Amino acid sequence: MNEVQRQLALIARGAVEIISTKELEDKLAASLKDRRPLRIKAGFDPTAPDLHLGHTVLIHKLKHFQDLGHEVIFLIGDFTGMIGDPSGVSETRKPLTKEEVRQNAKTYERQIFKILDPQRTIIDFNSRWMNTLTAEQLIHLSAHYSVARMLERDDFHKRYRDQKPISIHEFLYPLVQGYDSVALEADVELGGTDQKFNLLVGRELQRAYGQSPQVVLTMPLLEGTDGARKMSKSLGNYIALEDPPGEMFGKLMSISDTLMWRYYELLTTEDLNAIKATHPMEAKLNLAYTIVARYHGPSAAADARAEFRRKFSEREFPAESAERKVLSAEPTPLVVVIAKAGLAPSKTEARRLIAQGGVELDGEKVTDGDRVLPGEPGREYRLKVGKKRFAVIRFEAKS
Repeated sequence: MNEVQRQLALIARGAVEIISTKELEDKLAASLKDRRPLRIKAGFDPTAPDLHLGHTVLIHKLKHFQDLGHEVIFLIGDFTGMIGDPSGVSETRKPLTKEEVRQNAKTYERQIFKILDPQRTIIDFNSRWMNTLTAEQLIHLSAHYSVARMLERDDFHKRYRDQKPISIHEFLYPLVQGYDSVALEADVELGGTDQKFNLLVGRELQRAYGQSPQVVLTMPLLEGTDGARKMSKSLGNYIALEDPPGEMFGKLMSISDTLMWRYYELLTTEDLNAIKATHPMEAKLNLAYTIVARYHGPSAAADARAEFRRKFSEREFPAESAERKVLSAEPTPLVVVIAKAGLAPSKTEARRLIAQGGVELDGEKVTDGDRVLPGEPGREYRLKVGKKRFAVIRFEAKS
């Protein structure tokens, strides 16, 4: 694997789309040849004072570029924040005041340096160039995009079709975001999948202004603790970067196994194959420790882990009163395990209990009725059905 391929492998980790991979390879090769780091941009509108783990998907990708020696620009959209991003909304957002934007931006600077290297991070504000843009220049900028192209956006198209108002200033949002790339001469711009239209506008405007078009890299929207909807403070399924250590640890331990692997992929640089070889409970404890340590320090993370284990042992699972059941060491459907342990009268009832969310395995709620336990010799599981039925299941090799 050559250096371009090595860098591309890390950059592509967790990414949904790269437009285009060939262009990125060419830019990386030129960067190495000329010893010029690429300029990597990601914009964040300071619409709320606190960041959550969903926001950090992009910040971690910025860190990947930073670790590879490239120049990272964390752009605070204090100008665009007063417009309100129309992406994914069904009605016009309420614009923020300058004071609200300024206060929120202050907290961003404090939080992002939990991940990024402050000595190698450029923080910029798009008001720096937008506040000096003349009316003539704004008209010139607007001339590079048509109303028809704007209406190709899903959210604008739906609102137009449903005869819901679209304010003229909302059309300015993707233009201003695109112009940010011109002002910064960005080589690569990162954004969530919901930002794809805006990112592509940046490519087109760079061409119009005589620049090489930026590579667009989209990242997935991280699901919240419910495992279904994207992480959002308004939905209550978020993990804030400034949550207390114990609360953050507990929220991370509450996510499903499936979501855990997604968090590992998008929020860490851990070797997924190595992690998946460990017990899911230990893997989740490691994930929770890693993330809490990042934002609160190793000592706070160790305390949160110890407290969680104490609560889990003493309250969540009274091991002294649990039934103990030994099964043959072989792959066994969970519904069979539940029935054999006497926690349900039949496999059908066990499946129904799983569907209703009444089954926990090693402290995690099980949602897959077809779950199969691998049954490794010597492996134990803690099984909870309902609120009062407990069993410790041990798999042993046949004698």
